[in-house]
Amino acid sequence: MEYRELGSTGCELSVIGFGGATLGGVFGENEASVGRGAVHAAIDAGINYFDVAPFYGFTLAEERLGQALKGKRDQVFLSSKCARFGVKDFDFSGSRVASSVEESLARLQTDHLDLLIVHDVEFGTQKQVLEETIPAALALRDQGKVRFVGISGLPVRYLRKISESASLDAILSYAHYNLLNQQLDEVLAGYCASNGVGLINASPLCLGLLTESGPQKWHHASADVKAVREPLLALCQKHGHNLSQVALRFSLDNARVNTTLIGMSSADEVAANLKVLGQTSDEALLAEIRQLVAPVHNQMWTEGLAENNV
Repeated sequence: MEYRELGSTGCELSVIGFGGATLGGVFGENEASVGRGAVHAAIDAGINYFDVAPFYGFTLAEERLGQALKGKRDQVFLSSKCARFGVKDFDFSGSRVASSVEESLARLQTDHLDLLIVHDVEFGTQKQVLEETIPAALALRDQGKVRFVGISGLPVRYLRKISESASLDAILSYAHYNLLNQQLDEVLAGYCASNGVGLINASPLCLGLLTESGPQKWHHASADVKAVREPLLALCQKHGHNLSQVALRFSLDNARVNTTLIGMSSADEVAANLKVLGQTSDEALLAEIRQLVAPVHNQMWTEGLAENNV
């Protein structure tokens, strides 16, 4: 396993992190025992970063991860989130930040989080996030309930804007560094490296779009973007490669990203992702992929308040 420091935290994280949304059934039904097996297989393989949120499975993912980490908590860097609790259920108030973390600690069966992430900041007003939400999270850092504080969201320029006005340890960006979109590298990577802010890339498979099985019905990509998947599958097969592994290897190749989160629902999926560590990118294939996806390159749907997407 390869490890990289998360910004200037001094914490070395595995380049592949365990995205806990799978434990809550976000990407399809997943039995508790199978998910627990995935967690244990990941830890045994040296994966030490585990990320989850109250929103994933509406607290189920946290509960299952807490159960799976019994006796293993000291082997992992554990992050969870606050402020988002449902598809349209958000609360960025300082009091809810505090109560949410207490609830998460109970479900995760731990006395602290290594990283607390304000979840999907684009759904809150900039004023409240900067003046109430983040200060409440930083207060928990001072109290020892969390070690580090970060933010997550979809619009990369807004993530940078918030970070430039706050004292943050990390930024989690999702679906913005993969075979279809590289805006994380263009907007965040240099900024984070220069300012000691940890950079986490989530969804290197673009929320299931860059997989053999395809995305869930709730995926928000446009029809044009989704239509690229079949030609990508055929192209990778022509070169003797698996699309998911090509996509993950591409993301791991960016040394300015500290860790890449990917959902793993079983021990077999953990093993498949670990194979990528021993692979190298096929540059000829990547050149063909760039040409194929050029018409939809960097196309992205929007989330959150309109003023946070300019």
